[in-house]
Amino acid sequence: MSSLKTTITELKNLILQRHLQPGDAIPTESELCEILNVSRSSVREAVRTLTALDILDVRHGRGTFVGQMSLQPLVDALVFRAAMSATDDLKTLREIVEIRRSIDKNAGPELISSFKNTSNPELKKLVEKMVSYAATGRDISAFDQEFHNSLARRIDNTMQAQFIEAFWKIHSVINPLLEISTPDNLEVTAQAHGDILTALEKGDLEEYIAAVNKHYQPILDNLERTNRNLQEKL
Repeated sequence: MSSLKTTITELKNLILQRHLQPGDAIPTESELCEILNVSRSSVREAVRTLTALDILDVRHGRGTFVGQMSLQPLVDALVFRAAMSATDDLKTLREIVEIRRSIDKNAGPELISSFKNTSNPELKKLVEKMVSYAATGRDISAFDQEFHNSLARRIDNTMQAQFIEAFWKIHSVINPLLEISTPDNLEVTAQAHGDILTALEKGDLEEYIAAVNKHYQPILDNLERTNRNLQEKL
């Protein structure tokens, strides 16, 4: 193992051993050199690497703290990977959409336990806006994001909720980057959000799964059509 990897591992172990939490300060650079018995340059490289992964947060003039350990590094990596797949039949982007669909399906039972026999007027308003915008060909992405994030916040599983938000973000960033056109049948996707909400409030898992499939199918069909057009141009 290289000296940098060793320093990174030891620094992560130090965080764990001291039971530090996001926002807690870690020892200073000079203290880390002494604790880890490594050079100042090794500490700096390790801190730089862990900062890129959101494990550490360097606040200039204040010190270095344990980061929020968000999924942003994963988002950035998958966005880049999907961009590279533009010349390889959009495979990564299609897989990302399938992962989104799987995550939504798996969240069904927990969402139903939260939504069953409830009324959610704010979500209904979001659906109405989506349907209205889709009918006139306008962008519904902001409403779509708020809808899915609102569902994610009702899940008592922080990691699952973060994955829902992360994969939505990856998908939304990649579409304009690869110049993916809006699905022709965007209204179907918009209306599917209403079906999802209705199924959750009724507590009907089978109906919820069908609505999730209805939501994603136009997106997958559009990617397939886009891929055919790309292949014809090659």
